[in-house]
Amino acid sequence: MDALTLARLQFAVTTVYHFFFVPLSIGLAFIVALMQTAYNRTNNEKYKQMTKFWGKLLVINFAMGVVTGIVQEFQFGMNWSEYSRFVGDIFGAPLAIEALAAFFIESTFLGVWIFGWDKLSKRTHLIAIWLVAFASALSAFWILAANSFMQNPVGFKIAESGRAEMTDFIALITNPHVLVQFPHVIFSALTTGAFFILGISALHLLRGNSDNMPMFQTSTRFALIIGTVSVVGVMGFGHAQGQLMADTQPMKLAAAEGLWNSEDPAGLSMFQIGNESTRESIINIRIPSLLSFLSYNTFDGKVQGINQLQEQYEKQYGPGNYVPPAIWLTYWSFRAMVGAGVAMFLMGLLGLWLINRQRFEKTKWLLRVMALALFLPYIANTTGWLLAEVGRQPWIVFGLMRIDQAVSPNVSVEMLTLSLIGFSLIYGALMVADVYLLQKYARQGMRPASTTHHAPDKHSSLKGVY
Repeated sequence: MDALTLARLQFAVTTVYHFFFVPLSIGLAFIVALMQTAYNRTNNEKYKQMTKFWGKLLVINFAMGVVTGIVQEFQFGMNWSEYSRFVGDIFGAPLAIEALAAFFIESTFLGVWIFGWDKLSKRTHLIAIWLVAFASALSAFWILAANSFMQNPVGFKIAESGRAEMTDFIALITNPHVLVQFPHVIFSALTTGAFFILGISALHLLRGNSDNMPMFQTSTRFALIIGTVSVVGVMGFGHAQGQLMADTQPMKLAAAEGLWNSEDPAGLSMFQIGNESTRESIINIRIPSLLSFLSYNTFDGKVQGINQLQEQYEKQYGPGNYVPPAIWLTYWSFRAMVGAGVAMFLMGLLGLWLINRQRFEKTKWLLRVMALALFLPYIANTTGWLLAEVGRQPWIVFGLMRIDQAVSPNVSVEMLTLSLIGFSLIYGALMVADVYLLQKYARQGMRPASTTHHAPDKHSSLKGVY
């Protein structure tokens, strides 16, 4: 493999690893804050148990997310120096704000929350976890603002030096792409946190641990309500992203649908086997007119195909191949993402219906399915990222810079191979450690809430918790 391929693979590996942790941290932070709010309002020790138990898992996951995220920013300077030189004036601003403001707030107040039990007033301690939750969302916003410039460049000019320079900061942070991408990601994070809680709670309900049953029963209700509502939010803003994609990145939409030639009206592909060398479908099962409806809210409307867009881009940008690599990956990533989302939505509705009829815990097969459903948001998150990033290529900044123009010229194949192997081994070890710690503490449960109240021991505020 050449240096470009290795650089792309290395960034993909580090990003996928990092994105395993981020949505869970954001989602759990908000859900834990809601649980602690319930405790402050009711003084019910069950909610305090829930807050401490799920908060412990939040802290473990947050630590791993920090470690894996640091490496990514270094890669912009090491492997993608031409990209950093071209858009550093724009790309660096939101990333700097994210690190200096949002991340510092998030990490500082997480520490305050961890060590503040029985040392701070209940209200102050509650404010700390809410600051963690809002700062985690703010951190995601700044990162997505930077990514949205890559998807839909706004608020810039090309200077005499040939670099892209920011001219309108407000345009950058109100990019139409980030306005739909940000809520889509936040709802995805809430879904991840909810199904994480749901999966672990289902395992404990299957085990029938009587000491912890009330906590996990209530956690299940929390997770089902938040998860089902959040999946609806993901679908709504995902639909909005698809409509924006039809306008700003029609090639990505065509790749996601395996649409080789323009259609009016266009059908939604359910299953396809295509020949990428000849750019044609061999087998294609479609729902007539549905793609036009999803793109334009009408059953009539032309959706451009890959072959026609290739001809258009050659005239607009010059000779070259503007078709994303591995159309099959983009096509099936979209279907895996949507399929996982639909499965979570149906499971959420079924779970809420059974809880309402007081039959949820008696339905053992569903508890086993719910435990496995913990993995569904990870499938959706990962394939959604693959769709967003692979579908944009060959552009690293759409319409401005191709990915082959962005790689560092002085980084050799040997350097990239060595660092790729090193990162993969280290990240693999971190992943094993994270999964081990999460499953270890998730299996333990919590001691039952005490029926008597004692004065807090100022030297052991985290006893039995952290």
